[in-house]
Amino acid sequence: MLPPGALIQHTPQGLYCPAADAWIDPWRPVPRALITHAHADHARPGSQVYWAEGSAAGVLRQRLGQGIDLRQVAYGQELRLGDATVSFHSAGHVLGSAQVRISAGGETWLISGDYKRDADPSCVPFEPVPTDVLITEATFGLPVYRWRPGQEVAAEIASWWKQAPERPSILFCYAFGKAQRLLAELHQLGLNEEVLLHGAVQTLMAPYREQGIAMPPTRPASELPRSEPLAGRLVLAPPSAHRSVWMKRFKAPQTGFVSGWMAVRGARRRRGYERGFVLSDHADWNGLLTTVRQSQARQVYVTHGQSDVLARYLREVEGISAEPLSGGFAAERGEDAEPETLAAD
Repeated sequence: MLPPGALIQHTPQGLYCPAADAWIDPWRPVPRALITHAHADHARPGSQVYWAEGSAAGVLRQRLGQGIDLRQVAYGQELRLGDATVSFHSAGHVLGSAQVRISAGGETWLISGDYKRDADPSCVPFEPVPTDVLITEATFGLPVYRWRPGQEVAAEIASWWKQAPERPSILFCYAFGKAQRLLAELHQLGLNEEVLLHGAVQTLMAPYREQGIAMPPTRPASELPRSEPLAGRLVLAPPSAHRSVWMKRFKAPQTGFVSGWMAVRGARRRRGYERGFVLSDHADWNGLLTTVRQSQARQVYVTHGQSDVLARYLREVEGISAEPLSGGFAAERGEDAEPETLAAD
């Protein structure tokens, strides 16, 4: 647990900064919420006022309601909330994702939210931020998790798609962040054929288009005339659509699943996909270590996933004071939940 009197406190509502009188990604409705990004496990409805990076606004309003009181800030812009100075810095996770930096009383804390260190054409790259104390995620906090470049994985996906011209290719992925990243990666490969989308993906496309993210043309699969052939088409859908009534339209499709969890032996087979592609919007083992080192933090608290493992490694190998932070942090959640429990948003 966090020490009494620390700049950030652990409360039933989530992480709280008394100096700013604000919560970071609160679990319950609060007066002031500082939001790292718009995934459902970080941005919850019911708070009075929300602060978030400006490009996150479209998805936040889509999910929390158009009428929310949302204060948009730019990356690096400093806000004065109460006795604290607050700023948002790119986390490289999804559109508008941010690390939240809070300074007060001569001390600085950084709450990472979810982040990744890999290149991603659909969002702003991660920004290393120095801090005294770091609260970092560790969803993939084991040495076995080491990601390949997104362009290599996208090339594999393109080859898989093109090698089955007689069948529809349905690629299951998280509707916010992963789907748009895949589209942007395919665009960079020069593949600009129309891609069909499940409705859950379609509803989150506009904010990316409005931010000028280059992607192939897309269309909701539901708008395709029944007479139009589906053979050779690429379709993106959330995992909840797998084996659902929605699938009945597609005759003998080939199926793939995209997630960091595809690095785990047997995950694809247990879930029933023909092909698994390893691509995550979270930091891998090396990315986590690099981030901690670059932060120059004297104290690290680790949340989510393999928090015990990463904290022990930081103490015993890196010589950094570190400990897991328990509480309301789910071990697997959102975009990269374990396939058996992954919920499409």
